[in-house]
Amino acid sequence: MYAKVLVGPGRPLEDAHLPMPEPGPHQLLLAVAACGVCRTDLHIADGELADPKLPLVLGHEIVGRVVAQGAETIDRFAIGDRVGVPWLGWTCGVCAFCRSDRENLCVAARFTGYQIDGGYAQFAVADARFCFHIPEGYSDAEAAPLLCAGLIGYRALRMAGDARRIGLYGFGAAAHILTQVCVQQGIEVYGFVRAGDEAARSFALSLGATWCGNSSDTPPCALDAALIFAPAGELVPAALRVVAKGGSVICAGIHMSDIPAFSYELLWGERSLRSVANLTRADGDAFFSAISRYRVKTEVHQYPLSDANQALDDLRGGRFQGAAVLMPRP
Repeated sequence: MYAKVLVGPGRPLEDAHLPMPEPGPHQLLLAVAACGVCRTDLHIADGELADPKLPLVLGHEIVGRVVAQGAETIDRFAIGDRVGVPWLGWTCGVCAFCRSDRENLCVAARFTGYQIDGGYAQFAVADARFCFHIPEGYSDAEAAPLLCAGLIGYRALRMAGDARRIGLYGFGAAAHILTQVCVQQGIEVYGFVRAGDEAARSFALSLGATWCGNSSDTPPCALDAALIFAPAGELVPAALRVVAKGGSVICAGIHMSDIPAFSYELLWGERSLRSVANLTRADGDAFFSAISRYRVKTEVHQYPLSDANQALDDLRGGRFQGAAVLMPRP
């Protein structure tokens, strides 16, 4: 099968023809229909996340159809089913985190497109216990960003509790999905984008954001919570400055540059600062249930699989709004 393969950090992905994978007892073999391009893929390719499996097939926002399956999967999926594969690819089930409904923190967890070959390929295998049925009404390309940008964004939103005024820093794939969910729930969204990025500002407002400014701007009111999707540590004190007493700042990315020192005064007043780490299967169930009630439209930019390097470069350069998606087949 054809795949784009990472052979080392900081190097372009290479064309490869790999053996067809075979599913184990708990696995599905999927013909990949679409695979989203996530900023996490950039962090892995650029060497900012340590110790990936090498050589590696990136990609953890996989939409595919079951073409073969292990014996232990037939209770959930059938040949021909459309399946979504997320970042969390396997957990041990026995560590303290797994036994306390925190499998996202499993000490032995393995992740799709990091320790497990992912979806930058024509075919992929995935553990059926960590896969999801994809809701109707979304094309393959439209569904792909839901599997990380949507899932992680929704986990971050749930951490914000009952916040009614929420700031979103970094208006990419996750924020554009989350804004639509928030607006339909009656939550006011305040967007923060890079200085001078008028396209991103207009995009946020078109999706229903109440206000959108530069990342250093002060919004017209204090916020109950701020979710940071951009991997820029300097946004943490900026967000703390605009969150009201008792509010929270949630760092929703897997990697972030160093957070600069800030005065305790910014944190005082029972403000909280926390991170989002991965996801649980329960998060996925909750998110897909939510978008059955709150319909979202994903803005996607499609690339043939052979152009994976261009898609990564365009993501790095901020050359599109929404999400990039690789299409293995014409």
